[in-house]
Amino acid sequence: MKETLLDILCCPLDKAELELEVIREDDDEILEGRLVCTECGEVYPIEDGIPNLLPPDMREEATA
Repeated sequence: MKETLLDILCCPLDKAELELEVIREDDDEILEGRLVCTECGEVYPIEDGIPNLLPPDMREEATA
């Protein structure tokens, strides 16, 4: 994921801004990390460069 995506992404639950926490990056590509909602505190993982913005209950169903 490119950091510039933060300009257009928002929390799917309350439409608030997301803060980026980078765990691993390569050049300007974020490979692993998380996006945290500034309002509700929900955490959205970034894995293999792809942010998972599904609501928490749908995320669990998708991985099961």
